[in-house]
This record gives sequence, structure tokens and C-alpha cells, in this order.
Amino acid sequence: MLCILGPTASGKSSLAMTLAQHDPRIEIISMDSALVYKGMDIGTAKPSAQDRLAVTHHLLDLITPSETYSAARFVRDAQAACETIRSQQKIPLLVGGTMLYFKAYVDGLDDLPSVPATIRDSIKMRAAVQGWPALHRELAQIDPNTAARLKPTDAQRISRAIELFEYTGQTMSALIAQSAPRSRPGPGRREALKVIVLEPTDRSVLHTRIAQRFDQMIKDGFLDEVARLMAAGNLRPDHPSMRCVGYRQAWEHLAGRTNTREFREAGLAATRQLAKRQLTWIRRLESVVRIDPFSQENSSGLPQLCESLVR
Repeated sequence: MLCILGPTASGKSSLAMTLAQHDPRIEIISMDSALVYKGMDIGTAKPSAQDRLAVTHHLLDLITPSETYSAARFVRDAQAACETIRSQQKIPLLVGGTMLYFKAYVDGLDDLPSVPATIRDSIKMRAAVQGWPALHRELAQIDPNTAARLKPTDAQRISRAIELFEYTGQTMSALIAQSAPRSRPGPGRREALKVIVLEPTDRSVLHTRIAQRFDQMIKDGFLDEVARLMAAGNLRPDHPSMRCVGYRQAWEHLAGRTNTREFREAGLAATRQLAKRQLTWIRRLESVVRIDPFSQENSSGLPQLCESLVR
């Protein structure tokens, strides 16, 4: 079983397609938290209809942008996809940059309790009045360890931490320390997962590629895509789908809060920050094959190297 990790715009999808076209046994499982949303195609760089016809892709277009998706559901969906692929004597290839999903799949999840929707709704109502930064300050008083790792605008995780405290009387930090991991991978899964990390050494090349891709998305109608989503009337800017990189900045722009230049600069800055976080995370990984995808020495032999791992 193969896995390709890397920052945004590092060439993960292109490499996955190359591998799958070389080896027809390979089917691709998306490990991207944005690709699960229907109707969000341009801003997520979703595989084209042609690519999806050529190679079977899993975990795309699962929910509407008004719904939520979790790491726990990803683990269940990815495991089911792997079983389906293996039952056909084929090879699963996990591809993506959502590092939380990778960690959840490999290491399992902490068994935290579910909370009644009434508590969650109450917290959202408070946030609508006070703002999420105010609730983040409240969380810092309750659970400073959890608050320290969350941004003041991270509505989903702030809400989760506060709702757990209100429901159980214990902090998220304490509950995680006490809980036993669930959804653990089966024996040998981590050892059988061969991980390829695309890790550019020249950050400027990655930034250039990010800019080129963002500009191409705009030319392809990204703002029209977001305008259609806004016009549906069932989305708010604090929905997880609209907090995806690019979509948040497009919403602000279409709401009249930024001009075209400010929108582009904000979108590029957010994408570069995402890439930086992804690179920081993957540098901590052990027992992986690290490749600079932009090195001329590596790029020509990259598919062959990956194919040798499948055998």
C-alpha cells in the first residue's frame, strides 16, 4: 500500500496519476479534506473528469458544502475503500495533504464522547454574538493547553473543546490523556504503508507554483464557483467548507470587503501558510522516502522509484 504526502502544489496528484497509469492495479484514495465537497472543484484542484475516467478515485464529492466531515469519518471511509480495492486484487494509493487524516489513519483516534447538538448550537449562538476570538479567550481560561494550539478563528475546534468541557466537566486535554485510542489500524498496517514524501528544498519554486496554480484557478472561474455557492443561500463563511484556503478569501472578496489585488494577495498568503504548516508536519515523520519533486535529478526517475516500492 502506497501513500503520497506533500505540501500543496508539490505535484502529489500528478505523480499519483503517473503511477496509476503505469500500473493499472492502482486506485487512488483522496486524503484531502476539501475534495469531499460537491461543487467545490476549481478552488480545490479536484481531479478532472478525464482523470477520474482514466483512474478510479475514491472519497471525492461525498457531501454538500453545508455538511461537515471529520477525521473519524475519513478513517472509516478510507478503510472501506481499501477493503474494496484489495478485494479486487488491486493496490490502494492514499494521496493528499490533510495531515490530520494521515495521522488518524495511521495512529488511530482518541475516543472522545459525542455531545448533544443543543450544546453545540448554544455555543454557535454565543459565537454569533461575541465572536470566536472571545470564545477562544474563554477556552484559554478553561483549557490553556488546547487553546494554545488553536487559532482564535478556528471555530470548529474551539467549539469542540468548549462543548466537551460543558458536557463532561473535563477539559479536552484531560479527556485525551485519559482516553484509549480507537480506530487503531490493524496489525502491520503502518509497516505495510510505504510513504513517499514530496519535500521541496527550494521554497521559492513552491511559491511560484502556488501562484501559477492560483492564477489559473481564477482564469478557470474560481470566483464564479464561489459566487454560485454563496447564491445557494445555505452557507455561511464559518462553515468548514468555506474556511478552506482560497474559499475564505473569495467569500471576503465577493462580499465586497477586498478588491481584486487584495483577494489575490490574501489567497496566495493563505496558501503559502498552508504549505508551511504541511512541511513542518511532514518533517517530523520517520521511516518515509523523501524526494525533492522539483529537483531535475529526482523528477525524471520519480515514477520509477515509486513503482519499485509497489513491487
